[in-house]
Amino acid sequence: MQGDDAELTVAVRAAQSGDETAFRTVYRTVHPRLLGYVRTLVGEADAEDVASEAWLQIARDLERFTGDADRFRGWAARIARNRALDHIRMRGRRPAIGGDESELAARAADADTAGEALEALGTGRTLALIAQLPQDQAEAVVLRVVVGLDAKSAAGVLGKRPGAVRTAAHRGLRRLAELVTAGPGGSSATAAGQDRRAGGANVSSGVTQLRARTQKDM
Repeated sequence: MQGDDAELTVAVRAAQSGDETAFRTVYRTVHPRLLGYVRTLVGEADAEDVASEAWLQIARDLERFTGDADRFRGWAARIARNRALDHIRMRGRRPAIGGDESELAARAADADTAGEALEALGTGRTLALIAQLPQDQAEAVVLRVVVGLDAKSAAGVLGKRPGAVRTAAHRGLRRLAELVTAGPGGSSATAAGQDRRAGGANVSSGVTQLRARTQKDM
C-alpha cells in the first residue's frame, strides 16, 4: 500500500470512530477528485450540490464501510454516481457524458490547447474531450485517471467486469490522445506538426503516461 493510501486508510478508520479531524482529512483528500467525477456526470452548475449530497450519505453510512483507501474511494464514487443519476432522473435529462453507449456531442473547451485540457483532467476544462467519448469509456477514464481507482474498484462502481473497464479506459485514452493530436478543428497530421513546434512532445508523453496508469494492475 502506498504512503498516501495508508494515511487515507488510517484517517477513514479514525473517522469511523467519530474523529472529526480525521473526517476532514478524508474529505480534503477525496473530495477534489470525487467532484471531478460528479462534474463529468451532471455538469459544472450542479456538481457541487450533488457532491454535497453524496458526502451527506458518506458521513451517514461511514460506520458500515469496511476496507482500505482504494475501497473507500470506490465506495464514495459509487455513492456519488448514484446521487448524480438520481439528480439526472429528477431533472429529466442525460448525463453530461451521455445517457447511453452512443457517441456524444462535443462542448467548447475553455483551455487554450487540447494538451492543457488533458493535463487538467478532472476539471471543467476537459469536458470538450470527455464529452466526445462513449459513456463507458468516459466513465472508465475518469474513475481510473481522475478518481484513482484500480480496475476492480472502478468495475464495482460501474457494475462491470474489471477487464471491460480496462478495455474501455484504454480505448478512451487512445481516443483522447487522437483528439489531443488533432487539436480543435484540425487534422491529426497538421496538428502533430504544430505540436512538435510548440513542444507537443510533452503532450504525447502525458497521454502515454495516463494510458499506462489505466493498464497496470494495482
